Amino acid sequence: MARTRLAALAAAAAVTATALTGCGAADMTRQASPYADAKGSRTVTLSVQSWVGAQANVAVAQYLLEHELGYRVDTVQIDEVPAWDALSQGRVDAILEDWGHPDQEKRYVYDKATIKPGGELGVTGHIGWFVPTYFAEAHPDVTDWKNLNKYANDFRTAESGGKGQLMDGSPSYVTNDKALVKNLGLDYQVVFAGSEAAQITQIKQFAKEKKPFLSYWYKPQWLFEKVPMTEVKLPEHQEGCDADTEKVACAYPHTPLRKFLNARFADGGGDAAAFLKKFRWTTDMQNDVSLMIAEEKLAPQEAAARWVKENEATWRTWLPS
Repeated sequence: MARTRLAALAAAAAVTATALTGCGAADMTRQASPYADAKGSRTVTLSVQSWVGAQANVAVAQYLLEHELGYRVDTVQIDEVPAWDALSQGRVDAILEDWGHPDQEKRYVYDKATIKPGGELGVTGHIGWFVPTYFAEAHPDVTDWKNLNKYANDFRTAESGGKGQLMDGSPSYVTNDKALVKNLGLDYQVVFAGSEAAQITQIKQFAKEKKPFLSYWYKPQWLFEKVPMTEVKLPEHQEGCDADTEKVACAYPHTPLRKFLNARFADGGGDAAAFLKKFRWTTDMQNDVSLMIAEEKLAPQEAAARWVKENEATWRTWLPS
């Protein structure tokens, strides 16, 4: 299931947004890079999804493509589903972090054959509902979804219309939350913060004031190191339980995050395509770069340069032989 699926205070939020990470950013597919799908040229265009983990992937890949392989790299920020259209049409060459879009995969990989899988990223993603650990420790039964209505008043806000608030990030993310609230009979209202950056700001503010909150969130994500959160157990995920998005009443799956390449680029992209297929790192590595960008306020390429300097044994294995 896609992460759709959602990204501190004002300064950190601004850094994230200006560094191409603000979730819910405008669809940029009509502003395709002039370097995408350029025949015979050493250029690559990468899609940047609107959360900081995805930006960390692109920052490191871009740095190595430019400094080790001699490519020019352009980046384009596109929402999750439109990114598949852009990739199919050759307006971008690669998506480095996909959280699972089975409809798009069937259409473009299997039916049209305009996109090819690029292998796993090495990171497993998981979406869930989370409460701050300080609230879970005081109210242990809140971690079972069956008890959420008991705490609806605790999670109520001015935006939730007299119900408990379930905070989501960007409406552009693929999320089952509205259906889950309805199908599980919960007295909650889904309220969108608007972006990952805005959601982080809100979570940090709640935590600073030690207020309760219930939020759609996901792993991997660097914010867990700053605001400890505990997952609420939803009905167990079973294969196919989320096939009908209107009837879904189960937890989100654990999803190995994958890369996808434009088919022409996958076959004819030379060293760049070979490198992106081999690009594979860990959750901790991604979080290290994400923290540099979002908390230390480094520019993405500065964060990438630092990581590259400290992890040569890892990235050397990604370079073409």
